[in-house]
Amino acid sequence: MPLFGNTFSPKKTPPRKCASLSNLNLLDRSTREIELGLEYGMPTMNLAGQSLKFENGQWVTESGSFTGDRREMQRLRKRNQQLEEENNLLRLKVDILLDMLSETTAESHLMEKELEELKSHSRRRK
Repeated sequence: MPLFGNTFSPKKTPPRKCASLSNLNLLDRSTREIELGLEYGMPTMNLAGQSLKFENGQWVTESGSFTGDRREMQRLRKRNQQLEEENNLLRLKVDILLDMLSETTAESHLMEKELEELKSHSRRRK
């Protein structure tokens, strides 16, 4: 006989009635075609006066709808490139500083250890 007994036996939950909360899957085919149409088409959106459509997993501008200045786009790309290069340089500097810090810390620990050994050695001589 177990020490505490098998008193824990949770009740089984009843199965769910409907897995989806959407009522679209309950419609018959003809009603679904009327409601949704045969061709769903590409998803599109209008953002800040620029029309975008979703193609092959990416949002792309529709042809002729780009209202921005090409020079502005080139300037932004150049600035982005500069910032990426600066970011890479700063990451390299951080890595170098971390290496220097770890080297200095290791040397400090070795010096502390040698100092303790010298102190204990000088105490033995006395």
